[in-house]
Amino acid sequence: MRESELTTQAVPAGSVQPGSVAPAVPTGPVAVQRPLDLRAVRLDPSGRLGAWQDLNATATIPHCIDQLEASGVLDNFRRLVSESDAAHRGFVFADSDLYKVIEAVAWEIGRSGTDRWDAWLDDVIALVARAQDETGYVMTWIQGVHPEKRFAELEWTHEMYVLGHLVQAAVALDRAAGRTDLLAIAERFVALVQRTFGPGGTDGICGHPEIETALVELYRHTGDRAHLDLAQRMVDLRGRGLLKVGSLGARYFQDHAPVREATAAVGHAVRQLYLNAGVTDLYLETGEAALLDAMDAQWASAHERKMYLSGAFGARHRDEAFGDDYELPSERAYAETCATIADLHWTWRMTLARGGSAYAETIEREIHNALAASVDAGGTRFFYSNPLQLRPDRYSEENSPRERTSWYACACCPPNIARVVAQLSAYVASSTDDELLVHQFAAAEIDLPAHLGQGTLLVETDYPRTGAVALSVRGSVRPGARLAVRIPGWSAGSPLVAVMPDGGPAAGSGSVAEADGYARVDLADGARYRLDLDLTPRWTTGHPRVDAVRGCIALERGPVVYCVEQADLTGPAEVDDLSVVVTQAPREVTAADGGTRLELAARLSEPPTELYRTAEGEPAPSGTTTVTAIPFATWGNRAPGAMRVWLPVARD
Repeated sequence: MRESELTTQAVPAGSVQPGSVAPAVPTGPVAVQRPLDLRAVRLDPSGRLGAWQDLNATATIPHCIDQLEASGVLDNFRRLVSESDAAHRGFVFADSDLYKVIEAVAWEIGRSGTDRWDAWLDDVIALVARAQDETGYVMTWIQGVHPEKRFAELEWTHEMYVLGHLVQAAVALDRAAGRTDLLAIAERFVALVQRTFGPGGTDGICGHPEIETALVELYRHTGDRAHLDLAQRMVDLRGRGLLKVGSLGARYFQDHAPVREATAAVGHAVRQLYLNAGVTDLYLETGEAALLDAMDAQWASAHERKMYLSGAFGARHRDEAFGDDYELPSERAYAETCATIADLHWTWRMTLARGGSAYAETIEREIHNALAASVDAGGTRFFYSNPLQLRPDRYSEENSPRERTSWYACACCPPNIARVVAQLSAYVASSTDDELLVHQFAAAEIDLPAHLGQGTLLVETDYPRTGAVALSVRGSVRPGARLAVRIPGWSAGSPLVAVMPDGGPAAGSGSVAEADGYARVDLADGARYRLDLDLTPRWTTGHPRVDAVRGCIALERGPVVYCVEQADLTGPAEVDDLSVVVTQAPREVTAADGGTRLELAARLSEPPTELYRTAEGEPAPSGTTTVTAIPFATWGNRAPGAMRVWLPVARD
């Protein structure tokens, strides 16, 4: 389906309406699931995700706001209106840091109702308005440094990428706080892009996809069909060689093939994954089967052959890119935080488009591992790159330091973390005509969608520390309504037990995962449900084509990936000299902070002096010792030092 074939879609009965407080609100009839209003899912701060949202609000967002001043982002706007004489600082796309922080504030307003940042919003939005010129254009690097490059070097100037983040912030702020001032600024800029590159205009696309998903959401929010048409046009134009790709090549920009023919995830990982979010959004509004077919192939490519165990993406530093199939080096993993966030956005849209537990399980892997590892325990220091191994002598690189840092010259990741954590509750559950689906396990109150009843589902759990999940319904429930709960693949035999108010079992009680990975029972006022997930630690092996982890094994417990960190070794022992004894089961130990550590049987060998030697010269295995493994998400919080997720297996 192309632009000329688009038809206006009716909003299906019972769906979430535009204007709801949620990051993605499809209005077309093809979505198989509907998102819940973000305010309908209240994460309990006693649980891991709720506590993280509180930390985000009290530490990460304020830190990001401070850094917008320290890094010069706000001064870049001020100098355009003669309110600062400082030179422009930061990358061409630095404006997007401000917009992502505004979006984080917006979702936090939606989540908690805070008015803490109202005055700050007044100031920065007014500043952006003053900087916007009479055409609607606003981008400080172009306006203040290189005005001759306006829309002239789309492969590198990121103008529409920055606009995409402006649009997303504006939509979030209107949905969460009812503020339209930023939306008016965004729509003026979008109108300029529409006049310049829309149907009948110049053929042009952005070198960094992001505007596509933003435009679809702006269409959903405003009902203005022109925004959907523009998103469609940009998707249709990609892969026609419009960008001057230079030495990095067309694959880096996802401009090597038309979207409907591009079946492998290639090139710059963040670009690819943001593009896929936009393409999936477009499918959800138009129903074009070819788009979904391409996304199915892309999803398999990215997640079945190119995803790290931690839920990270991007094997190569040079171009921040996907590698070949199964090219997943541990110590040289780029694994950019923004790539995990972009994939979370895309995978959620695939959940709405397709359904099935594979998507929710991927989001869970990302949240509890790669995303959680990207920020420190205090919420103010961050990783840009998230390798699965750190050698003791590895040098620090600007975007791949040995330790988390408070900010980056290219600061795309910290504000991205802030905005996605503020919206985490949006990914916990969804609905269909007759079901409430629970995707993520977290202590929470979940309001039933109006078409299912007038009640609340209370979720009580200390997951992932424990596997016990208790659910109960309070309020009236529509007859025939059902509850669908995801059963993780690593605990596939766990039954969902349900007890009705009269003490008898509910229909479906004791059911295990169906083909889509969810167990289903009847919903009823006063009903209680229990799920006991098997968190027995398990050894995980890599695909035999992943050369980087041949002869190695990883350790997982529930959704949590573990690692061994130098801080837990004593004496001269080093992480790189460890090999694990897999015939002995790991032992769970409760840490002082209440978390779960795992004690492993391992052998420590003294490394040989020769770089290469004959196989006959291999040293004899050493005696067995005990080492401690910690959640990968928590590494680097005590001291800098070596770390490994994939551990060599001890030889007999």
